[in-house]
Amino acid sequence: MKRTERVGAMLQILRENPNKVFSLGYFCDLFGCAKSSVSEDVSAARRALDISGFGRIETSAGARGGLRYIPSISAKAAESLLAELEKKLQDRSRILANGFLYTSDIMFSPVISRGVGQIFAAKFEGAGADCVVTVETKGIPAALMTAEMLNLPLVVLRRESKISEGSTVSINYFSGSAERIQKMSLAKRAVRPGSRALIVDDFMRAGGSVRGIADMMREFDMEVAGVGVVIASKEPVKKKVTDYFPLIYLGQVNEDEQLIDVERNPQIFESVFA
Repeated sequence: MKRTERVGAMLQILRENPNKVFSLGYFCDLFGCAKSSVSEDVSAARRALDISGFGRIETSAGARGGLRYIPSISAKAAESLLAELEKKLQDRSRILANGFLYTSDIMFSPVISRGVGQIFAAKFEGAGADCVVTVETKGIPAALMTAEMLNLPLVVLRRESKISEGSTVSINYFSGSAERIQKMSLAKRAVRPGSRALIVDDFMRAGGSVRGIADMMREFDMEVAGVGVVIASKEPVKKKVTDYFPLIYLGQVNEDEQLIDVERNPQIFESVFA
């Protein structure tokens, strides 16, 4: 293979396996060339990523050393994603009864959920999380993409326990501003006690679901490494959780005037791209 072909193949492999460590020997065997040649390929691949803004390659020495691709999203791409989210959320046809919005098509969009995952991964890269946790169902795509970018397992809490998951732990929690009692459960084998969890959810009104997930983590002697939310409601102002990172704030949804108040989190660029 020519160098350009090797570099292209290397970038493809690395970008398909974010945050996974590959030894130089792996690429030597794959390409049938010496370590010196692969080292030069790595330098070329690193320059390409630096110029394009699609992430970076880190190398480490030692017996377990190698290289890994750390994904990122450029400020321009994040701006485009947030603009698309705002535009879609302001579509008046999304208005449902009681001030709710239809968002399933947005949350289950592969393109949008991947971009959301890239932003969350960039934000929480150094949080020391051991897994990404969400509760079914609409938060799963964003959580899955975040887990992929960070090379972490995804843990999904269920509303009802399933016999196929074996022994479970269940808790009751207050969800939403209506203070309705709901239930969530988690298989005992799903997480490792003493580890750290990054919570990702699609929507937060009063913070009851996120608080419930955090309470569940404490049942397993786990710590919360961070909280990422795609959309957070402006009301109520006082929520059940205080430390969270939203992408979009949703204000008043006026059914009569067909108006939807949407704005992005103004701290995104200074906290992620600073």
